[in-house]
Amino acid sequence: MAADGGQDLITLTTDKLSADRVSESVTCPSCGALSLFIGQSLLRYISLDYCFCVELEAYSPMAESELRKICSEIWTKWPSVRLCFLFFPTVPITEASVIIGISSPHRRDSLEAVKYCIDTLKATVPVWKKEIYESGELCWKQNKECLWADAGKQS
Repeated sequence: MAADGGQDLITLTTDKLSADRVSESVTCPSCGALSLFIGQSLLRYISLDYCFCVELEAYSPMAESELRKICSEIWTKWPSVRLCFLFFPTVPITEASVIIGISSPHRRDSLEAVKYCIDTLKATVPVWKKEIYESGELCWKQNKECLWADAGKQS
């Protein structure tokens, strides 16, 4: 939570994500800048199923906890921002799988905080993807950017 009483808005949902909803959630009269990051699935598969996992077992509470840590870090670095994360666990092609919205009085803080947020999320939150291809084949893949991805590999 921000020092000024603002709130972290973190939602892990199966509903379709809405940039308008995120934008409205982080809009406030004292903020002149609103930055959005929208991550979407690629065209090489027909859908993606996101799973917050530890050894392939869904563990959404731990993912939420990690997202709250990121929020706390953002509040410390940029105390004037408001933010919102939303995830969509099953994603048809070209639809948003994550939306991060951050507003602040000036653009620099919101732009820097959005970049920090997605970079930190990719590096620290254990998210696996189940890629589903047109052939019906599916493949589980861990996030290659996550710091824990190489923890079990030997050099």
